[in-house]
Amino acid sequence: MILQNTTYARVGLIGNPSDGYFGKTIAFLVRNFSATVTLWESPSLSIIPHATLDPTVFDSLEEVAEVATRDGYYGGQRLLFATCKKFSQYCSTHGLWLPSKNFTITYDTNIPRQVGLGGSSAIITAALKCLMSFYELGDADIPKPIQPGIVLSVELEELDIPAGLQDRVIQIYGGMVYMDFDKEFLETHGHGKYESLDVRLLPRMALAYVPEPRDSGKTHSDVRFRFDSGDEDVIEAMRTFAEYTDAGRDALEARDHERLADLMNRNFDLRRRIFGDDAIGSRNLEMIELARSFGMPAKFSGSGGAIITICEDDEVFAKAQHEFLKRGFVLMITEPSNRGCWERGQQ
Repeated sequence: MILQNTTYARVGLIGNPSDGYFGKTIAFLVRNFSATVTLWESPSLSIIPHATLDPTVFDSLEEVAEVATRDGYYGGQRLLFATCKKFSQYCSTHGLWLPSKNFTITYDTNIPRQVGLGGSSAIITAALKCLMSFYELGDADIPKPIQPGIVLSVELEELDIPAGLQDRVIQIYGGMVYMDFDKEFLETHGHGKYESLDVRLLPRMALAYVPEPRDSGKTHSDVRFRFDSGDEDVIEAMRTFAEYTDAGRDALEARDHERLADLMNRNFDLRRRIFGDDAIGSRNLEMIELARSFGMPAKFSGSGGAIITICEDDEVFAKAQHEFLKRGFVLMITEPSNRGCWERGQQ
């Protein structure tokens, strides 16, 4: 039996980045980009590197430098390695017996790297789901609200990748989800409060991103320190992000797209004030300002490198897409997914 799991890219609609600060957020999945993990039984356990994303053979020293600059030093193989370790540890700690059998596991992805679309967590989520299927474990064995925490532990504890629960929650639950990371509830239950929303409530959304990779975690560094140090300006900003999230859910349910657009703009403007232009980055600011020049609201879709906007007019979108392309950006209409992981198997 060959098992496959496909997990889609994540877009933060409102509230971001409050997921890591005991706040609230709404996110949804888009079918435009995905990561797929494939697993099958084999005599020994083997983690296969991706042919192009985990290169070990190069034509020249110049190519080494080019690949390292473009893609960084790490591909997805380490994500699979760490996921296998965390899965094994969780099952052992919680008394889940695993039959003695081995597997071969590999992955593929077209999610743009380092632009805050949940590329790493998509691979880990798909791998976790494949492992659960292979060992015949379901949500009764590993409760669904707990699964995002396992995915997060792979990144935070094993690979030291700055991250929050938001990406992992939406990729486990699918569709569109309202998340409340209330501190007391989170510390008591080990997970937040998650409520699924109908993706059909979304207006037509567009996604823009910078094709060149970057470190999407850098924009969190100073604000995280200030938050942990009790900086009241940052703490109040996180409260405001949470208020925007609640107002955003109300706007979605009322189909008040004008109100949602205003909240998206406010969301980014507050983020810009808290993080500062140097942390936001000139190319990110250029995308935001370009979208707004066409009357399109805009905010980050995640931690930086990509933005989300509303564009319901075909003519405006065509003009905007042309201008984005001229400036070296990609702009596309999103295809929201009404489900999360897409699992399939074949003999």
